[in-house]
Formats: sequence, C-alpha cells, structure tokens
Amino acid sequence: MSQSRSLRKRSKRRRKRKLFIGMYALIFLLIISYSGYEYLAGKHQAMSQQASAAESIDQVETVESVYKEDFNGKDNGDGKMTVLLLGVDQREAEIPRTDTIMIAEYDPASKEAKLASLMRDLYVEIPGHGYNKLNAAFALGGPELLRETIAVNLGIEIEYYSIVDFQGFTQIVDTLSPDGMQVDVEKNMQYRSGDGTTDIQLQEGIQTLDGEELLGYVRYRSDARGDFARVERQQKVIQLLKDELLSFQGVLKAPRLIGNIQPYIDTNLGGSKMIQVGKDLLLNPVESMDMISIPTTDNVWDERKPYPIGLVLNHDEESTKQTLQNFFEQE
Repeated sequence: MSQSRSLRKRSKRRRKRKLFIGMYALIFLLIISYSGYEYLAGKHQAMSQQASAAESIDQVETVESVYKEDFNGKDNGDGKMTVLLLGVDQREAEIPRTDTIMIAEYDPASKEAKLASLMRDLYVEIPGHGYNKLNAAFALGGPELLRETIAVNLGIEIEYYSIVDFQGFTQIVDTLSPDGMQVDVEKNMQYRSGDGTTDIQLQEGIQTLDGEELLGYVRYRSDARGDFARVERQQKVIQLLKDELLSFQGVLKAPRLIGNIQPYIDTNLGGSKMIQVGKDLLLNPVESMDMISIPTTDNVWDERKPYPIGLVLNHDEESTKQTLQNFFEQE
C-alpha cells in the first residue's frame, strides 16, 4: 500500500514537472515569436520608408559594411567592450566627414558605462597625413584611420565601430517615443543650410520633439559656444534615450528598434555579439553612465591653420591624452 502511494506521488511530481517545462517552453516560444515578428516588422517599416524616399523599391539596399574588413579593432582583455560611435549624414557627400565622434565603454561586470565625446575640430596628427581636424581622419581613411588616430594621439584602443546615418537616429527616437520626446530646449534655435537639407526651427522651453526635430536639436551649433554646447546636448539626449530604452516599454520595443535601424547602421559588431550585449543590458541594466568631453574647457584654445584646415581646437596633447586615459582607467 505504501509503495503504491509512493508511486502515485512520483507520478504526480513527474506530471507537474512536465507541466512546468511545457509552460516555460510555451513562454519561451512566445517571446521568440514576438521578438522575431517585431524585428521583421521594424525592418519592413524602415525599408518601406527608404523605398518611399527613393521612389523605387529597387533602389533600396540593406547597409553592407564597406569598412569591416579594414577595421583592426583591439580587445583590451579586461572584459569591457569599447565602441567607436560615429554619426554621419549620407546626404552631404559621397564620403562625408563624421559629425559626431564618441567612444563608448560598457563593463558587464560592474554594469557601468562610460561615454567620451571627441570634438570633431580637435587638432591631432593623422598617421600618414600630418596634422588636421580629428574628423578629417574618417574622410581620409574611414573608421580604421580614425581608430589609429585616436590610438596614436589619445592612447585609447577600440575594438568595435558603429556608424549610424542620421536618418537612423530619427528612427530610434520615433520607435522608442512615437508621440515625441520631452526636452528642455535652452534657447531659440534657428538654422537653415544653403542646400536646404538641414532646417532647424526650435523654440526655447520644454518641447515635445519627434525624431527629426530632436536631430536638429543635437546638431545645432550656430551660437557662441559652438561644438561645446552641441556635445552637451548630444550627451543630454543620449541619457534620455538610455532611460527610455531601459524602461519596460523600451524593452518591449527593442526587437522592433533593432529591425528599424538596421538599414541605417554599419558596424563590425556581429549578430551573436549584439544578442549577447542586448541580453546583458536587459538582465543587468546600466546603473551609471559617466560622460566627458574632449578637449576639456581648461585645456583648449581656438587657432587658425592655413587653408584648407581653417579654425581648429588646439590643446596640450599630453594633458588631453592623460585626461582621457584616466577617464577610461587605461594606462
């Protein structure tokens, strides 16, 4: 009798275990299905928008990296991931100079992130090309020459790069915040480029900005503080986007976001690495993000160089290098 009860109990436990395994498997499949659907929906949406702009679906192509094979990124061996983040406007030129240059570091062990904004007019030595503005390195040799320039001048080694067309930035904002993102605009901002591709019309005060308007906000530089104020706005908006992405709604939108921006991004981050980082960020959200701008305000002066270089941000090179190495704790 006792043996019979014991068999019934074991049978009951097995049935419960199978039920739980079945439930977990179902939930897992639902998550995978939802993520796959949202990713494909986002990619289809982005491709449709590109087709509309190109007036023909035949003109639409997913970004294929033209830099991946040449990029010789280096792993620092400390478990941290270092990425060269570049923002470009593909409308400006066939090989445009990058408008935004940042170094991002993520440490999955400490759940900390660091972000250094490098001003594009920083006067540096470009290997094989002499002294010039930092963003000239991208025009002369793509992200690899820019990586070399940063390593030589600032002593920071970078493993990955990610180039985002500014249209991809608007996609990020509009996907995460379809109703717009609330931003405190610190002054009236009006600017229109000669070719009409850039038109910024923003009013001072708390505004709800869509992707295109927010792009204008982070690109504006037509005031006395120029790039210094623009970098501050870029870092401010990155913090807002980070908070939005790590919210519950942001996590749900992540698969669609990845699909949405894929046609606008060129990176050497492989799919498996992106999935791993995404999983780490979702399971272990960034608890803090330190930011710095290079050069610092106490180590910079305007200086005019002969044509075609023009006005640059000059600096004490050794002091700049030490400041950035201390920030990333690299020696």
